[in-house]
Amino acid sequence: MAESFDSIYRRACERKGGKTVLEAMLQAPLPYSKVAKIPDDRFLAAMTKKVFQSGFVWRVIESKWADFETVFFDFDIDKVLLMPDEMLEQKASDKRIVRNYKKVMTVRDNAIMIKDVALEHGSFGQFVASFKPENITELWAFLKKRGARLGGNTGPYMLRSLGIDTFLFSRDVEDYLRKNDIIDGGITSKKSLTAANAAFARWHEESGRSLQEISAVVAFSWGTNSRVV
Repeated sequence: MAESFDSIYRRACERKGGKTVLEAMLQAPLPYSKVAKIPDDRFLAAMTKKVFQSGFVWRVIESKWADFETVFFDFDIDKVLLMPDEMLEQKASDKRIVRNYKKVMTVRDNAIMIKDVALEHGSFGQFVASFKPENITELWAFLKKRGARLGGNTGPYMLRSLGIDTFLFSRDVEDYLRKNDIIDGGITSKKSLTAANAAFARWHEESGRSLQEISAVVAFSWGTNSRVV
């Protein structure tokens, strides 16, 4: 059984220089009521940014992001869905953005997913807000299955970038989970995701804290995060 959150929290406090310092480093996610109101175009924008940042220098994407918004019509779902293959090919050669044809194609693919979900649930935000701490990795699995290039850490990091509550498999979190025999084998296997989700859900119940805060505390309690900041 995973150790108690109190034990993890105390160790993080010791490593970071005390409770006051640690608490100042934690950030709360958006409440579910606000997640439900995130516009569909902002989900598509966040997905696109994380897809392009994956395996690339993040700051380059950040520096070009205003042009990404322009090139893809501010990620208006209906406008993106109207783009034929020929237009997407033109976008893939546009010097204002990073020219990667396969990643450009994900913009329309993910717009299709968002549109389908929105038609069924009212909006993509309402669908995302329906996932709670005890089943957040089911949302990860959905993004991987139905989305384009949203597997691995890309989907979870996309959610986090929008303020949506989730834990992350950062290097230190993954190492903690492995060294404490919570997960083994592939990090994205169903077995590992279920086991990790169960541990975070238990810590959530114990502490009343968000997954985002718990994820940070676990990381700060472990690995290379020993420097006081």
